[in-house]
Order: sequence, then structure tokens, then C-alpha cells
Amino acid sequence: MKITVRIANSDDKKYASIICKEIESSAKVRGTGISKRDPEYIKKKMDDGFSVIAFFNGDLAGFSYFEVFENKNFLSNSGLIVFPKYRLHGLAKMIKLEIFKLSKKKFTNSKIFSITTSPAVIKINTDLGFNPVLFSDLTKSKKFWKGCKSCTNYDILIRNKKKMCLCTGLLYDPKKKLNLNNSLNKGDKILLAYSGGLDTSYCLKYLTNEGYKVITIIINTGVFNNKDLESIEKRAINIGAISHYSINAKEYFYSKCIKYLVYGNILKNNTYPLSVSSERFFQAILIAEFAKNLNVKAISHGSTGAGNDQVRFDLAFQILCPNQIIVTPIRDMKLSRKEEVFFLKSKGVKISWKKAKYSINKGIWGTSIGGEETLKSSTSLPEKAYPTKLSEYSKKIIELKFKKGELFSVNKIQDLQINNIIKLEKISSKFAIGRDLHVGDTILGIKGRVGFEASAALLIIKAHKLLEKHILTKWQISCKEQLSTWYGNLLHEAQYLDPIMRDIECFFKNTQKRVSGKVTILLNPYRFELIGIDSNFDMMKSKIAKYGEINNEWTSDEVKGFIKIFGNQMKIYHNIKKYD
Repeated sequence: MKITVRIANSDDKKYASIICKEIESSAKVRGTGISKRDPEYIKKKMDDGFSVIAFFNGDLAGFSYFEVFENKNFLSNSGLIVFPKYRLHGLAKMIKLEIFKLSKKKFTNSKIFSITTSPAVIKINTDLGFNPVLFSDLTKSKKFWKGCKSCTNYDILIRNKKKMCLCTGLLYDPKKKLNLNNSLNKGDKILLAYSGGLDTSYCLKYLTNEGYKVITIIINTGVFNNKDLESIEKRAINIGAISHYSINAKEYFYSKCIKYLVYGNILKNNTYPLSVSSERFFQAILIAEFAKNLNVKAISHGSTGAGNDQVRFDLAFQILCPNQIIVTPIRDMKLSRKEEVFFLKSKGVKISWKKAKYSINKGIWGTSIGGEETLKSSTSLPEKAYPTKLSEYSKKIIELKFKKGELFSVNKIQDLQINNIIKLEKISSKFAIGRDLHVGDTILGIKGRVGFEASAALLIIKAHKLLEKHILTKWQISCKEQLSTWYGNLLHEAQYLDPIMRDIECFFKNTQKRVSGKVTILLNPYRFELIGIDSNFDMMKSKIAKYGEINNEWTSDEVKGFIKIFGNQMKIYHNIKKYD
């Protein structure tokens, strides 16, 4: 087996038509992507030395090219194809690497970008140093976006004013890479997002060992008590932080996020209340603001290169404090847990990092659980995986009162909304309700599973939704359901700072003017029942009519006329159908 990947030249122009046909064929199979290229366009790329070509045992096997935009400020790596019978040999990665190297060699200072729906291509790009970005960070060239016209999803791009589509935007910025290597000097201050765990403890020790002055910060969105915070601060100082900050952000997180998750009845894939994932972006926002106030040179976090949080942190930092360098030792050095532990021990950090069987991330809006079972598609989490055990076996009725969409009281005791959530969690978690497994798409384009328990979140959302069913009109409910899906997906995928989020929040808030009343719920072990509601705005209390029984506002002749007109379009359709 001989694989050759090289820069294409004029002698390769004979393959242009075959390459164009494969580009079109591949796009049809995927159902997305740029589907057509003119052979003359491909030939021009070969003449210019702007493309690479691959051969498998002498036969044409793959191709890719790049385009130049905005006076060489941007390059796009495009048209990556591997012919079907030569796939599964790592050719795509080899071609991608060669076109990336060629792009950097030809245009050293240009930003290189790519848009794709392919999880495999996203993975290859992120391994090369690309980062997920907003479409607004990509080229403004009309020529580039015009090239998307042949994609089947072009209407989605246009409807969203080129702010978003099904593709993920990925960007390699050589200047930022250069800043990371050349702009940090020993003694510079770095603000580190610190949780006290293994990854962030490694970052702290590594950075101090390199001669930087590290300030640690933890944003408490509701899960840590005073004892926890004191322990984390002590650990940070002992490892080497020059100072440590603990920021209480419970009310901030509620007012900026949880409130709208309730307004929108947000359950990702109709299952997951965005428990811990919703916290990360707001933690990142506050860290970014703090970094500007401290005037530090860089910000660091302990995310790996495989998860969603790296996108949330990086994107917030890039937007809110673009002058600070982002330092991510775990991701950049692709460290294993074993390597981290070894380094810490070698530097005298004597802490037990014994790995638990299950990874538990607790938040105010629920707890996520990961384990070997969630890495498979065929197994569920056992009872022992859930941190809160069943301890209440008898039935219990609770009453939740809402005022303009917000939880006003629990069992007739009024308190701050955030305190009501905590109180409800203490009551309901004893019944082991709110457990499930969520299957969804990560920001990086791969499928993932996570277990969770979120009894308070699910009770509040389900009770709130029931109240809305009685109070809102059918068109309000219909529009809300569509916008709620968008809001949940955009929040999950780190798009909180996009102005569309503020637009949706305004709509949500406006729909809540009448959403006030009581909801009665019966709690049972492992399940709950929504009994009913009581509200002054309940549309079922109307004296106009009762469903299936009586009406006072129309006659039988009037309703017959309504039905006759109501069915006009169907009648017309079926009348024409006779002539098919």
C-alpha cells in the first residue's frame, strides 16, 4: 500500500472533472455542503499551487484546496474529499494536514478558517489548533458566502443573516498562537479559573513552575458552601497561587440564566434541563470581567480538548477580554490524568487524586453524572451512580406558586427564587425523582451521553409549563416551543452573547405577564404527578364555553357555517385531486 499526498500542479488538471463529480457526489450523500465546483476553477487552483492531491497505489484518492479572501487576511481550506473506496486509511487527516501546512507556508500571517458539518473534519481541525468561533469572526467576503449557494442549507444561512447555520465555524489565528509563545514573560500575571480539582491544580503548579504569577478564582454559582470554598482557597495558596478570589454568583446566575430556562421550559432534546453546562458560560463571563479589572496578561482554564467547556470558556474570553492571552496547558499538551498526577507528585503536591468510579458535577440546577456506562449506547446508570439516594417512601403533596413566571413560594412559604430552588431540591431529591440519561450532540459535533438528577429543575419546568397551558394562547405556546428549542441549543453551544438571545429573552418575558398561580404536585418514589393548577388567568374558567359540553356565544347555525369555511382549503385540494 503506497499513499502519496503532495501539492497539485498543472499536470494534474486531467483529474479536475473527476474531482468535481466527487465533490458533488459527497455533498449529496452528506445532505449538506458545497455541492458543485467548475472543473476550470479546480484547474486554476492547481496552476496556482493552492491545492493538494492524494494517490493510493497510483490511483486518484483525494483532494483539497484553499481560497484567499480580504487581501490575504483570510484563507479557507475547502473541498476536502476522499474517494469512497480509499476511506478508513487516514487519508482525510493526511490531506488536511498538507493543505494546512501549504496554507501557512504560502500566507504566513493569514487567518485560516473552515466551515463544516463533519464531526471528523471538526476533530482534525481542532487537533491542528483551530478553534470554534462565531460566523462573525470569519471572512466578510461576499465571494466566499456566495460559494455556499450550492449547499442545500443555504436558506438557513440567509434566514439567520449569516450569523449561524448547520455548519461549525473553525478558525486558526497565527497571531494568537504567536502571542502565546512570545508575549508571556516570567513574572507575568495569569488569572486561572480554579475548582480545586486535578486539572486546574495541575495548571496552577505548571504555570507557577514556569515562573508566572498565578491568581486563582472560583465562581460559585450555587453549589459550594463556605467550608468548600475555604478548602479550595487553602489548596490554591498551598500549591502556589499568589492570591485567590471566591465570587458569589448565585443571584447573578439565576437572573441571567435560570429565570429564562424556566420561562422557556428549556429541556434539551425534551430531556435535559441544561444542569451544569448552563453554568459554565456565566462563570466564564465573570472571570473575563475580573481579568480586565485585575489587568492580568493571560487567562487560563483546565479544559481538555475533547469537551464542550473549552468552547464556552474560550469564546467568552475571546469576546469579552480579547487582549488577554488564553493559556490551556491540559488541552495544548494533550495530557493524560496519569501524567498530571505524576507531575504534581514530582513537585511535592501530596494530595490524593484517586479517581472515583463516577464523575459527579453538582450545580444549583442539577447534577450531571458520567461513568463507563455513559460512554456506551447500550447501558444505563445503576442506582449506585446517583449521588442522592431514595430516602422518602411515602407520598407527599407540594404546592408551587408562580408569579409572572417565577417561583414565588414553596408550600406557601415565600422566599427568594434561588432559595426556593434550593428548598425544593431538598424536599424532592429524597424521592429520587428527576433522573434520566441525556443523549445529544456536543459543540464539537460528536454524540454524547450524560446521566443527571435534577428534581427541582424538572418539577419547576413541568409545573410552569402546565400553568402556561392553562393561561397562554395556542399561538403563544406554539411560538414559545420553537424559540425555546433555539434558546436551549444556542445556550448549550456557547452562543449566549449573540444578540438573538436577548431578543428571545424579551419574548419570553413578555409571555409571562399572566403566568401566575398555584400548581399542585404529588411526589412518589422515582416519579411525580402534576395534579392541577389554580390561577385567576386560567382560560378554562371562561363562561363562553366548556369543551365538549355547552357554549353560550354561538348558535348551531353559526358553528355549521364556521366548519364549512374552515374546511375550504382541504375541500379544494381533494376536488382538484380527482383530476390527477
